[in-house]
Amino acid sequence: MTAAEFAAKVRGRETVIGYWVVLDNPVGTERLARAGYDYVALDAQHGLIGYSGLLHGLTAIDAAGSAAGLIRVQANDATAICKALDAGAAGVIVPLINSAADAAAAVAASRYPPTGIRSYGPMRSGLRIGPEPALANESVIVLAMIETPQGLANVEEIAATPGLDGLYIGPSDLTLAVGGATPSDPSVADVFDKALTRVRTACEVAGIAAGIHTASGAIAAQRLAEGFTVVTIASDLTHLEQVAREHLAMARRQS
Repeated sequence: MTAAEFAAKVRGRETVIGYWVVLDNPVGTERLARAGYDYVALDAQHGLIGYSGLLHGLTAIDAAGSAAGLIRVQANDATAICKALDAGAAGVIVPLINSAADAAAAVAASRYPPTGIRSYGPMRSGLRIGPEPALANESVIVLAMIETPQGLANVEEIAATPGLDGLYIGPSDLTLAVGGATPSDPSVADVFDKALTRVRTACEVAGIAAGIHTASGAIAAQRLAEGFTVVTIASDLTHLEQVAREHLAMARRQS
C-alpha cells in the first residue's frame, strides 16, 4: 500500500488495523509487516529504537510490501517529525497534544511551505513518497494523541485543527488522566469509557479518523464496533513474552 493510498483510507475513515513495534528488530518487523496488517507503527517515544532503528524498521516494512510504516515520534517537535518523515514514514503519531495550538504545530511540522514549516531534505522519503512537496503534503498523515487531562478537555478544538487527519488515544495515559491509580485501574472504567466516547464523537463532528491502541485482538474488535477506524493491536515485546510464557506453561503441565 502506498502512502497516498493509506492516507486516503485514513481520511476516508475506512478501517485500518495496525501493529505496534517497540524493538529494534528489522527482521522481526518485516515478518510482522507481512502478516496482513494495514500499518505497522514504530515507537520512538517509549520504544527501544534509535534513529537508525527507525530507518531500518521502515525499510523492513516497505520490503514486506503491503503495510504502511508509521512512527510515533518522541515529542511534538518539528525536528523529530521532519526526521521521521524524511526516513520514509507514511505518517506520524504525535504524543502529548494538549491544545489546538499543539495540534497545529504538529501539522505545520509535517507540511512543506507555504502550508507548513517542514524543511526540505526528503532523503529516503523521496524514493517512497516522492520528492515533490505538494505530493508529500497530500500523502502523509498526522494523528494527534489524546492522553492527558488538558488534551481531553480541549478535544473538540483539537479535532477541528485544519490539516489534522485524526486523533489517537493512548489508553494507559488516558486512564491515568481520568484519575486511575494504574494504567488499567478498573475503578475508573466508566469515566474512561465516557472519555472514549467524547474523543470519538469529536472526531465524527470534525470528520477525521478516530484511532486507539488496544491490548488484544478482542479489544480491537470491540473498538472497531464502537466506531474507531484506526486501531492498533498490542506490541511485539508484549506478544513475545506472552507466547513464550504460554508455551512454557504447556510444557510444564506435561512434566
